[in-house]
Amino acid sequence: MRLSFEEAERLRKRAEGFLRNAMRLIDEREADLAIFNLEQYCQLMLKYRLLITKGTYLRTRSLRRLIKELGEVDSRVLTLISDLRNLHYVARLEESYIASRYLPIEYTIEEVKDVAKFVLEVFKPLVESAQA
Repeated sequence: MRLSFEEAERLRKRAEGFLRNAMRLIDEREADLAIFNLEQYCQLMLKYRLLITKGTYLRTRSLRRLIKELGEVDSRVLTLISDLRNLHYVARLEESYIASRYLPIEYTIEEVKDVAKFVLEVFKPLVESAQA
C-alpha cells in the first residue's frame, strides 16, 4: 500500500508530537508514559523515512525490523542494531511498547532520561539523515 506525501507528513508530525510529549512527561517524572512515547516516536519516524525513501513500509511494530528495512536504503542506519550499545537501547524501546501497557515493569526517570538521550543524539540524527 502506497501512501501520499500528505499522509507521510502526518506521520512525521505525529512522531514529533510523541517526542515533545515524551520530553514533557520526563519533566513531569512520568517515566512509564515517557518511554512509551519515545518508542512511538521511533516507530513512526522509521515508518515516515521508509515512506519517503521507499514509498511503503512493513506493517509491524518491531523497531528492529523497521531498522533493517530502512538499512536496505541507507546502511548507516544498521548501526542502530549492529552496535551492541545501540541495540541495547533499541531493545529497551521495543520492550517498553509491551511493558508500559501490560507488564508490571516500572521505569525510573533516570533510565528514561538515558534512553531519551540515545533517541535524541543517536537515533534521531541517523534516521532523519537516511536517504536512498
